[in-house]
Amino acid sequence: MLKIDGLSKSFSDKDVLKELSLNINEGSIFGLVGINGSGKSTLLRCIAGIYECDKGSVLFNDENTYLNENIRKDIFFVNDDPYYPMASNIKALKEFYSSYYQIDEQAYRKYLELFHLDENKTINSFSKGMKRQTLLLFALAIKPKLLLLDEAFDGLDPIVRFNLKKSLYDFIEENNSIIIISSHNLKELEDICDSYGILENGRISTYGDLLESKANINKYQLAFKEEIDESLFNQFDILYQSKEGSVYSLVIKGDKDEICEKLNALNPIILDTLQVNFEELFIYEHEGGKQ
Repeated sequence: MLKIDGLSKSFSDKDVLKELSLNINEGSIFGLVGINGSGKSTLLRCIAGIYECDKGSVLFNDENTYLNENIRKDIFFVNDDPYYPMASNIKALKEFYSSYYQIDEQAYRKYLELFHLDENKTINSFSKGMKRQTLLLFALAIKPKLLLLDEAFDGLDPIVRFNLKKSLYDFIEENNSIIIISSHNLKELEDICDSYGILENGRISTYGDLLESKANINKYQLAFKEEIDESLFNQFDILYQSKEGSVYSLVIKGDKDEICEKLNALNPIILDTLQVNFEELFIYEHEGGKQ
């Protein structure tokens, strides 16, 4: 288990993370979402043991990750902007990682072929997407117990993204690890993550099971024969409300069947229910309000 308790991290006079707490169980692909500058990369670096917490702790399998060689051998971090030594190739990088990690040779060859990478070519001659695939190759071949991916899909073409998602599914099933993926593209996360957390104002403001959270937030469109008193909507937990012509659009948190029963009691002439996607879930949770 990954357990983050009261994590705070500042740089100069800027508080980036503020008493952040979060637990993630094994066998989970966790989507870390937040606006640019919210601290996603900082949080991943704290989890990886690269940054020291100002306050609080990051424990993986009950061990602190910071400067802990014993536990950091089970952690692999794919940076958003990876650095490679000048003139190095994948074969040389393999020798470097082999001094610290145990690399599964069969998996290494498998993903080298899957990503169509030449281990003898200079990495600095690769495109951004190929450089990212190089790190992903080692991440999957090393088989860490905790895999941290910062903007994992950025720069990858559709076929590579598809292959990567399938590989991550297989990785979780075979190793029962934890994968944390941060991404600005929520559509990429929706079909791969089983849980998520929204990073806002230095804290995880909302987190949980993705399917359950999406099922608990729905969009309702209603129309009435005559004007109604909008205060009748106050009985609901409304994240978003708008009106266009005679049609109301309401995004309401709660049990769909109970909400539909209460809305039907208002005698609408039209009542449609639509499920929100992950991108809408983030927007409504982050910026929810009446308009």
